[in-house]
Amino acid sequence: MESLRVVSEWPVGAAATAVVDARGRVLGSFGPVDDRFPLASVTKLLTSYAVLVAVEEGAVEWDQPAGPEGSTLRHLIAHASGLAFDSNDVQAAPGAKRIYSNTGFEVLADAVAAATDIPFAEYLAEAVFTPLGMTSSALGGSPAAGATSTVADLTRFAAEVLNPRLVSAELVAEATGVVFPGLRGVLPGYGLQRENDWGLGFEIRAAKSPHWTAPSASPRTFGHFGQSGTFLWFDPEAGVACATLTDRRFGDWAVAAWPPFSEGVLAELRAS
Repeated sequence: MESLRVVSEWPVGAAATAVVDARGRVLGSFGPVDDRFPLASVTKLLTSYAVLVAVEEGAVEWDQPAGPEGSTLRHLIAHASGLAFDSNDVQAAPGAKRIYSNTGFEVLADAVAAATDIPFAEYLAEAVFTPLGMTSSALGGSPAAGATSTVADLTRFAAEVLNPRLVSAELVAEATGVVFPGLRGVLPGYGLQRENDWGLGFEIRAAKSPHWTAPSASPRTFGHFGQSGTFLWFDPEAGVACATLTDRRFGDWAVAAWPPFSEGVLAELRAS
C-alpha cells in the first residue's frame, strides 16, 4: 500500500505501520514492523482484552464493585468511575462524567489479578499474547501504559478483535459499542467533547471533532492512541485495522499528520 509510505515523511526517528483485515491478511506494511516500541496508552486495548477474557471465563463480572464507592469494573474500564487521571482522588460520582484515568485501569487490573490469583502481567500474557502468537509483546509496567510491542504483533491482535476467537463476538460488540452514553469529558490531546463516547476500554470515534482518526472514518471506528506516538484504529465498516508505532511523543506533529495519513489509507482501500 503506497499510502503507508507517508510515515517516512513524518518528523520522527523511526516509524512502522501496517493494515490488516479480519482474515488476518496484512494488506500492506512499511517500516521496521518487528521492532519493539513502547505503546503508552495503546496498552489499554491489550489490558481491556484480557479483562474481556476474564469476564468470558467467569473470573470477574462487569457489575462487581471496584474502585470508588458505587463504582464497578464496567465504570473503571469505561473511564466513568470518577477516579482522577493519575491519582486515587475521586472527582465525580460513578457514571456522571468521562474522566480518562490511568489509575482506573490499574485498579481494574488489580481486581482481575485478585480474582484469578495471577499477577496481571502474567494473566495478560496467558490470556492474549500467547494464544495470538504475540511473542514480542510484554507488559513491563502499568496496565494503563506500560506495554511494549511491535506492529507485527499488533496486527495479530487487531485480526483477533475484528474476528474474535478468544472471546465471543457478542462480547467484543459490547466492548466496542458506547458504554454510559452521553457523558461529557476531555479526550486527551483533543479537548472537551460534549459526548466523549467510550466502550469497554476502546475509545469510539462517533461524532468527535477534532479526532485523531480519518475524517471520513466510520462513526463506529474505535481504538486508542498513546502518548509515545502510537495508535491502533479499527474501522468495522471497512473491515480493517491500522497499527502505527513511532519513537516520537505525541504532539502537534501527530495532530497534523495522523488524520490525513489514515484518510489516505482508507482512500486507497476503497479504490482497490
